[in-house]
Amino acid sequence: MPNAVDYARGVTAAHPIDQAWLSTGNTGAKNYDEFPDETEITRIVEANPASMLGVEMPAHTPEAVAAGLTFEQALPAAAERLAALKEAGRFASFGDVAVAYRISGGEEPVAYGVYCLVDTAEISSSAEEPGKVIRNEDVFLEKVKQRNELNQRLRHLLSPVLLLQSTRGDELHAAIEAAISAAGEPVSTDTDESGRAHEIWAIGGEAGEALTALAGDGDLIVADGNHRSLAAQVGELDRFLAVITTPQSVSIRPYHRLVKGLPGAATQLVEQIGQIGASVIEVDGPPETPSEGGTVVVYGRGRTWEIRFGPLGDDLASRTSGTAEGSVVDRLDHTRVEQEVFDGLLGWDAGDKRITYVGGDYPASWLAGQVDAGRADLAILIAPVTVPDFIDVNLKRLKMPRKSTWFVPKARAGLAIAELPKG
Repeated sequence: MPNAVDYARGVTAAHPIDQAWLSTGNTGAKNYDEFPDETEITRIVEANPASMLGVEMPAHTPEAVAAGLTFEQALPAAAERLAALKEAGRFASFGDVAVAYRISGGEEPVAYGVYCLVDTAEISSSAEEPGKVIRNEDVFLEKVKQRNELNQRLRHLLSPVLLLQSTRGDELHAAIEAAISAAGEPVSTDTDESGRAHEIWAIGGEAGEALTALAGDGDLIVADGNHRSLAAQVGELDRFLAVITTPQSVSIRPYHRLVKGLPGAATQLVEQIGQIGASVIEVDGPPETPSEGGTVVVYGRGRTWEIRFGPLGDDLASRTSGTAEGSVVDRLDHTRVEQEVFDGLLGWDAGDKRITYVGGDYPASWLAGQVDAGRADLAILIAPVTVPDFIDVNLKRLKMPRKSTWFVPKARAGLAIAELPKG
C-alpha cells in the first residue's frame, strides 16, 4: 500500500477531507436522484425533519411545497436547515480524515468504500481529455445547474460521487476492511429502506492518508454522480466529495422508463416501433424485466409486448439488411430506446419531463401499477447493463446513455459531508 510519503508526492487523485461533518444519527437518506415519484421526498422529510433530503431537495420539503417555492426560492431555507442540524448536534466535526464506509445486511455481498475528496482536475469525459476520473454518461444540464447552486449557497458538499476503483480494487477492498477492524466502534450507523446497515468510521493521520492514497491510485470510473462531478467543474471547485468503492462491492440493476403524455394511444406507438424494423410480439401476463439484453418489454395498460430492435443503421434499409454494427454503446437497449423511440418516433429529447427514469429498487409490478393507475401511459422495461459492457464502454472512453446503470448498494446521503473552504 502507498504510504503517506507517496500521498504527499501527488501519486493519488484522492485525499482526506479537510473539514468533515459526520452524522451522529438519523440524517441518512437516499440520494436526491433516486425518486421517480418526488412526492415521496416530501413524505420522508415530513416523517424525519433531520433527513438530509430536506437540505438536498429544498423545494420538496413540506413547507416549500405548501408555499409553492421553486428550487432557487427554497435555497435560503436549505442553508438554515443545515445550520440548524449542525447546531443541534446532528453532525460531529472531524478534521483531515478519510471516512471508511461499510454496507451490510442486504442481498448483495458486504460493500466497502472510503469517503474522501478527489481532484476535480482529474475528471476526464472523453478519450482526448486526460485524467484518472472517467465520467461516462451524458447529463441533464438543469440538474447540474441546481447542484452547483446548492454547493455555492451551502458551501458544503452533501452527496458523494460513487467512484469504482478499477485498477487496485482488490487491494482497496482489503485495506478498508483492515482499517475498519482497527478502528473500533463506528461513528454512526444508519439503516436504509431495504434493511441494509450503513456504517462509517473516521480514519485520521497517516492511516487516513495511506487509505486515500491507495483509493485514488489508478482509474476511477463514475458509477453514480455524473451530475455532481460536472457541478464541481462548473463551480470551479478544486475537489469534490466521493465514495471510492471496489468492483466486488457493487452490482448493476435495471434502469427502466415511464412515459406519459403520448400524442396517441400506447398501441399506436408500439405499431410505429414495428414499422421501423423492430420485432414486436404481444405476450400474455404482466410485464417482467428482461433477463438479458436484446429484448425490451413495453407495457401499456393491460397489454405487454416484447420488442427486439432491428440491426443498427442510419435508415430502415440498413437496419433490416443487417449491414451495420455500431459501437458497444450503440448496441445497448437503453441507446436504442432513446434514439429510435424517444428521439426518432416521438421527437423528444432524453431530458423531456414526460420521461421518468426508474431505478432498479422499483420492481416491474410497481411500473405496471403506475400505468394501470393512469399516472403513466407506458412502461419500458430494460435489462440491466452487464458489468463487462460497462467496463468496455469506459475503457473506450465512450458515453453511456443517460440513466442506464443503477449501481447497488448506493452510498447514503447525509452520513458524511464536506465543508468547502471559505473564500
